[in-house]
Parts: sequence; structure tokens; C-alpha cells
Amino acid sequence: MSDQPSAVRPRPVTFPCFALAPWSIVVPFLALAAIALGKPGSIPMAVLIAVVLGGAIMAAVYHAEVIAHRVGEPFGTLILAFAVTVIETSLIISIMQSEGAGAQALARDTVFAAVMITINGIVGVCLLLGGGRHHEQSYTQSGVNHGLAILATLSVLTLVLPNYTTSEAGPFYNENQLIFVAIDSLALYATFVVAQTIRHRDHFLYPEEIGGAHETVPPAKAVAAGAMLVVALVAVVLLAKALSPSIEAGVAALGAPPATVGIIIAALVLAPESLAALGAARANRVQTSLNLAIGSALATIGLTIPAVAIASMAMGLELELGLSFKSIALLGLTLLVATMTLSTGRTTLVQGMVHLVIFSAYLFTTLVP
Repeated sequence: MSDQPSAVRPRPVTFPCFALAPWSIVVPFLALAAIALGKPGSIPMAVLIAVVLGGAIMAAVYHAEVIAHRVGEPFGTLILAFAVTVIETSLIISIMQSEGAGAQALARDTVFAAVMITINGIVGVCLLLGGGRHHEQSYTQSGVNHGLAILATLSVLTLVLPNYTTSEAGPFYNENQLIFVAIDSLALYATFVVAQTIRHRDHFLYPEEIGGAHETVPPAKAVAAGAMLVVALVAVVLLAKALSPSIEAGVAALGAPPATVGIIIAALVLAPESLAALGAARANRVQTSLNLAIGSALATIGLTIPAVAIASMAMGLELELGLSFKSIALLGLTLLVATMTLSTGRTTLVQGMVHLVIFSAYLFTTLVP
């Protein structure tokens, strides 16, 4: 062998912000710059802002995922749920501010859509594809049961009970009732968080998934992701305010039912999280998929409803929460089927297909009432 020292290869150039994906840093600042354009005055401008908004949402969830990999499960899914809730709440409040009393049912439609998308859409696709790829998948049943019990309680208190109270006519709570339900929602969600992260953390982890890859994320990268998450969320909130009138006008121009706006908002903010859940299911980590789906549904009700309730009282708007009888039937079917399909600790593609059929029925009867 030669005694000559081998040539030293140059070190690869890395992105300065601790190896975060370059697009995840560029897009939030691009979104902040797009705010200067103001409300879109034409269809091309609205499409451009919508694309930038979608990119900012993807960036926000990306940074939340980086932090999630650092802190591990189940804290990771909790961070993702908080990020999605902030985005969803900002979109709802922005449209409520622009439309006033005409958007009094928007929070209800969005929350209901989020529950149907997460429990039927996300869970259905994950179980179907995960079951097709791995035959059967296992998870810790007790944590799923905790989540479904709280979800059923919150759903009835916020979306069903308003139809049957007498202090206020119609599907509304009066101010005192709204405050009471908001406090109860926060209390239940806080209890779930404590159980998931402290008291009963093992109930939300499957033994084969413990000891994941969160240790591979350096602390500096997690800190940088946290800073960029704040930037991305601020950009999303401000862009949503500018785009909200165009969303409402577009749905009206197509002649679609008003509830379609809620579906669009829920689908927009849940899309990146849906991809994360799907990837976990394909990797035979269905526990993570279920944590993401059920945690998102709980955060939507437990955090979004109180936030929107406060905003509606501050703006002097009525908040229509009670569902129609058709929607109550679909909600009841969803909760009943989820309790049965997720009661064994093992999943198959049959359970996934059942949830997807319910989801398709929800979409069809919304668009063709």
C-alpha cells in the first residue's frame, strides 16, 4: 500500500438551518411575502394564494413532524394535533369574520367533517391498505378505547345536545351553555393529554413500536423546526384570512351546499396528517396511525370548539352547533362501528372497507342532500 495520504474528499454542503429540508424554510417566508398581495381579486390570484397556503400548511406539519421525531411517541402525535388545530381554527374564524352571521354553522360543519374524515376516511384507508400489505396489524386496545370514549362524549355534548336544549330555540346553545360546554371540552381533552403523555403513556404505544427513531433528530434541528413552525403557522393564519372570501364565493358559484366549505377546510388541514398516518400504516405501525386519527378528532372538538366559541362571543355571532338528523345518524353509526372495529386489538382490511363505505355515504349525502 502507498504511504501517500489519500485525497481528502470535500465535505458536502449542507443547508444552514440544521439540515431542515430547504423547501420547508423557503415556503413559509414565501407565504409571508404573499400576504402583501392582499385579498385575491381574480381567479388566478386566488389559485396562486391557495397553492402557497397549501405549501405553508405542509411546511407547518413537516416542522411539527421533525419535533415529533425528537420527542417520540405519543408526544409526537400530540404536537401534530396541536399544529393542525391552530390551522383549522384560524381558517374557521377567518371565514366567520368575513361572512358574519352567514357562517354561523361553519364551525359545526368543519368539526363534523374532521370527525368523519379522521375516523372513517383516515382510519378506513389505513386499515384497508395496511391490512392488504401486512394481513393483520396489532395495536394497544386500551388507548384506542380511551380516545373513542372521550370522542363519543365530546361529539354528543357539542354536536347533538344543542338540538334538545330549551333555553335557546333551534340548534344553538345560549352563552352560559356555550361556556359550560367549552370548559367541559377543554377538561376532557386535557385529561386525555395527561393520560396519553404521563399517567398511562404505555396504553398509547404498541410494544414493537417503542424505541423509534426520535433519537436520530439532533436538538439543534428540533429547535430550528420549532422556530420555523411558528413562522409557518403565522403565515397560514394571515393567508387564510386573505383567502377566506374566495373559498366561500367559489363554493357558492359551483352551487354546492354550504357544508362543502367545512369539508374543504377539514380536508385541507388534515391532508398532510393523513399522509403521515398512511405512511405509518404501510410501515406496519398502525398504532401511530390510530393515534394520529383519533388524536386529531379529539383536538378538533376539544380545542377548536372552545376557541371558536370564544371568538363567536367576542364578535357577537351566533354559533350553530346542532347537527341535522341525517348527520346525527351518520355520527352515531361512525361511533358505533368504530367501537366494534377497534375493540379487538387487531385490524384487517374488512374493517377498513366498512369505514370507507360510511365515509363515502357522508360525502355523497352532503353533496346530494
